[in-house]
Amino acid sequence: MTDALPDRLSNNPRSPFFKEDVLKRDIGIRFNGVEKTNVEEYCVSEGWVRVEVGKTKDRYGNPMTVKLTGKVEPYFKDKKADQEEKPAEPAAPAEPAKAEKPAATAKSQKAESGKKADKPAKAEKTDKAVAKKKKK
Repeated sequence: MTDALPDRLSNNPRSPFFKEDVLKRDIGIRFNGVEKTNVEEYCVSEGWVRVEVGKTKDRYGNPMTVKLTGKVEPYFKDKKADQEEKPAEPAAPAEPAKAEKPAATAKSQKAESGKKADKPAKAEKTDKAVAKKKKK
């Protein structure tokens, strides 16, 4: 088995670009610098990946896909290939963990800032509607 990935690869067995021996190794895809886990097919030379769209299926039961263009970087995830590519770096001294404040929700942020909610409550709306009808 070679350590070079093909230019184009698909995980669909019906595709002419399906290569089972390559797929047996754990393959990762970085697309525009972000690791994608839902890639169905990729092409490095043409610069695109085909990714699944949610859990939707077409009428034949195949996952719906979208073709995205950008920089495609396939790589092997297994440790054997990683050790060959990158030499071991010395471990940095561990820094003490800082206690971080949990992220505040939108409601708690509004409450802290003292601002009223953007939309009035339903009771306020109905009171205003009743007052307008009484004036007429």
